[in-house]
Order: sequence, then C-alpha cells, then structure tokens
Amino acid sequence: MASELYNVIDALSREKGIDPQIVVSAVEDAIVVATRKYYKSQENLRAELDKESGQIRAFAVRTIVDGPEQIEDPLVQITLEDAKRIDPAAEVGGELRTYKPTDVLGRIAAQLAKQVIFQKVREAERDTIYNEYIGRVGEVINATIKRQEGQDVIVDLGKAEGRMPKKEQSRLESFAPGERARVVLVRVEKASKGPQVVVSRAVPELVSHLFQTEVPEIYDNTVVIRAIAREAGERTKIAVMSKDKDVDPVGACVGMKGMRVQSIIRELRGEKIDIIEYHEDPVTFAEKALQPAKVSRVTVLEGQEKHLEVIVDDSQLSLAIGKKGQNVRLAAKLLGWKIDIKSEEEKRQEVEDRMNVVLNQPATPLESVPDLEPGIIEKLVAAGITTVEAVADMTPEQLEEVPGIGPKTVEKISIAVNNYFSSLDAAANAGGEEIPLPEGEVSTESEAATENAALAGDEGPAEGGAPTEDGGADSATGPDSGGQSGDVTGLEEEPEASSDSVEDLVETGQYYEAEVVEGIEDAPPADEAEVTTHERPPGENENVPDEEKPGEQR
Repeated sequence: MASELYNVIDALSREKGIDPQIVVSAVEDAIVVATRKYYKSQENLRAELDKESGQIRAFAVRTIVDGPEQIEDPLVQITLEDAKRIDPAAEVGGELRTYKPTDVLGRIAAQLAKQVIFQKVREAERDTIYNEYIGRVGEVINATIKRQEGQDVIVDLGKAEGRMPKKEQSRLESFAPGERARVVLVRVEKASKGPQVVVSRAVPELVSHLFQTEVPEIYDNTVVIRAIAREAGERTKIAVMSKDKDVDPVGACVGMKGMRVQSIIRELRGEKIDIIEYHEDPVTFAEKALQPAKVSRVTVLEGQEKHLEVIVDDSQLSLAIGKKGQNVRLAAKLLGWKIDIKSEEEKRQEVEDRMNVVLNQPATPLESVPDLEPGIIEKLVAAGITTVEAVADMTPEQLEEVPGIGPKTVEKISIAVNNYFSSLDAAANAGGEEIPLPEGEVSTESEAATENAALAGDEGPAEGGAPTEDGGADSATGPDSGGQSGDVTGLEEEPEASSDSVEDLVETGQYYEAEVVEGIEDAPPADEAEVTTHERPPGENENVPDEEKPGEQR
C-alpha cells in the first residue's frame, strides 16, 4: 500500500498534468539539497523515497577501487579494503552507500526543500504545456474568454491559458468573460514565466475552417479553397474551385438564399466576404478578383516577376481600388501577383508622355558627325535637315530628292551616320569612353572633303577646271557634284546611265555643268590631259558613257 506522501504526490501530478515520477524526483532532489546544506559536505549525495513507507533517506555514494594508488578524490572513491570493513559484500567497481540522518535537518532545510520541489514542478508543468501545444499550431480550438488584460484577451484552453494580442483580434469583435469563441493557435512561445500560447481570430485559417464546417462540399473535398486573403474586420476574398463539373463552387459556398455564407458572416461579426471562382489564367483570375469593379483589360507586364497592369474605366477606378486601397490589395494577395491599376485616362496620358519623350529627344547637329563632309552638310541644311536624327529617319529615296544629293552621296551619308551611332554605342558599352574610328575611314573622308571643297563653293576653281558663272568649277568626275571627287569606291559597279536618268538629273539641277559650259566665253585654256569636257546630254535611246575615275583620260 502506498504511503500518504506518495498519495499526495500522485494527486499533485494529476492536477498539474505531469508524470508522478517527475514529482518524486523533485522531492528526492530537494532532500539532497537540504542534506548538503546541513552537513556542508561535498560528497556525492543521493536521496531515495520509499513508496511503501513514505520515508526519504539520504546517503553518500563512493566508488570502490582496488588500491590506494587508484584513489583520485577520497570524497567519491574508497579502497576495497576500507569498503569491506563497512560492507563485507563490497566488490571493486561497485558503490558503497553511507546513510545520513535526515530527521535533524530542521525547519530551514525543510523550507529549502519546499522551494526546490515547487521549482521542479513548475518546470515540468511548462514543458508539459509546451509539448502539448507546439504540435497543434494552426489548429482551430474552442476557447472560453477568461479576462481582459490591457488590450490582450486571456482565454482558457483547458490545460493552459492562451493570449490573444490586439493585432490578432478583429476590430468588429468584443467578448465578455465566460463567452465561448473559436480561435486559431498561431504560436507557442517560451518565456521566463512559462510557455505563452498565442491565439488569433484575425488569420485567414479561421475563415477557411468556418467554410469547411458550413459547406459540406468543401468538407468532402468536392470544392477546394485555392486561395484566401483577409483583412480582419473589413473584408475577406476567397477563391474556390470545383473538382466536379456539375457543382458550382461559388453557389455551394453561398448556399440557398445565402444561408451558408451568412452563418459565417455572423460568426465573424459582420465581416464582408467575396467568394470568387478560381482560374489558372492570371488575367481571367485578376478580372474576377477585382470584383465588384468591371475591368477593361489586363496586361501581363512581367511573367517571372508576376506583375500585372489592370486598366479600368474612369468611373470604375475608385471601386476597383477600394477603400484605402483595400480591394486591389486583397486581390494582389489572392493572386500572388503585383497589380498596377490605372484608369483609361491615366493610361492615355502615360502613352502621350512617352510619345512626347520620344519626339522631344535632344537634337544632334550634323556637325557632330565627323565623317560627314562640309559640302554635304550645307546641302542638307539648305533643305531644312539640320539634325542627325532627322537624317537617320529618312529613306535613301527621300535623301535623293534633296537638291545636290545623288546615289553616291546617299551612300556616304548612310556610312557616316552608321559610324556615328556605332561609336556612341561602343562608347556607352566601354563606360562612356570615346572610341576613335578606324584611320582608313577618317583619312579617306578627309581627303575627299579637301578635294570637293571647290565643288561646295568654299574655295576657288579646281585646278585645271573651267570656271562657271557662279564662281564654281566643272566637276572632273561627272554630274554628281555632291563632293564625290576622289571617291573611287563603287565606280566600277556603277550601272550605265540612260537618257532618262540624265534628263532627270537636268531637271533636278544636278547636271548643271552641261548648260553652263556652253555659255562661257573666253574660258582659259586647260590641259586636255587633266580636263574632261562634258557635252549636252545625248538624244533619246543613246547611252551616256560611264563616269571616269579622276586623272584618267577618255
């Protein structure tokens, strides 16, 4: 039969919900502490509770060794010879007990033992509560409101108390002591005063649990909750999907005349709930999630970054955004995408601003292109073309319409502009350092600019050329006077000119030498080896000979 002391220990264990052996160990440790304090001994002390008699005995334990040379600490070791004097049955490797009287411990030792027992029991109780609830995080628990402590609500969970902080409460709810409520266990914290069980009524899991309770189709997994977003006390958006094509997921959650969802709204003290059908397509899902606003169009800006742009009518913008941005914020949480919402007017203004930026880009003067000859620049400026961007936007046919610009000049302009933009790109890639152009291209263009300066009207008559009425000189390379002198590239591949093309050149003023030379009198003699005489264009169906390279004689 168990002693009265052990019966008391057993009752205490059941009350605290801990193992009785833990309390017994606490009592034995308390006796050891009291005995060590009373005897002021550093021996290896132990205590033992006799379950039948209820007597607690304390004793010192020493290990038996073979000889004196093996003793390292006399307090914890004893030789076999000395041990046999006390206990004839002692053996090497065994333990020798020396009992200490406990009836002389007194009141102070008893008080110390009491403190040790309470401390051990509290620690055991904390560990039991922690182990009980740490595996139930996320579970919905029925609790009873116990009291209010500041802004926190203390609830009774049965074996422990739970704490509901202010941020875990819904602003629509208020509770009275003794009222029952369903709460979600969110976390278990270890604190100096014991484990703190934190519960909540603001997390989305509570709404999900309520739907599982009220909607049989969700309970049997016919309808699945795919996503849920909640702002407690304000609004909840829940996306559902049906595994059975004959079951309407939204209708199943709403119920007959809204009975099912109204029951959940009453539990949440009037919180608004939007039930949305889930779609795999984010564009369609976004349109549904932003209800009750009507969406004009949805554009995926970035698939990997999950970024959407939503355009709505001007009258629907405030409804789509919601009070303090609540509607679009909950829709973004529901989708898991970032949503930029704009009205039609805002989108139109954004497009206009982009167009203005493109159209109002800083103009680059033609003089910034190093490969563009001064004569060509003057002709382009005379035609109203003053920037590199304007030249780059023109087609070869449009450039040929400029007075004084021929096919070869168009080719030169194209090469010069391309080299200019290539140098800008290379400088940008190199960290802004200017990259020089190849020497061959620079020298060729420079020589061509020097030789064609007379044709452009910058200098006097070219050497060996016949002066014209306007102070210029006849070109030695043909009708195109756009600064092609000295340029031998592509002359051999130039197609043979026809009478029609010559007539076009005459009409556009590019073949002016033929008309001017005829009217000049008293022209100074020229060396026939250096000058090529141009005659009036031949008649119809007659071929015009190819242009000759500078310095060659026909």
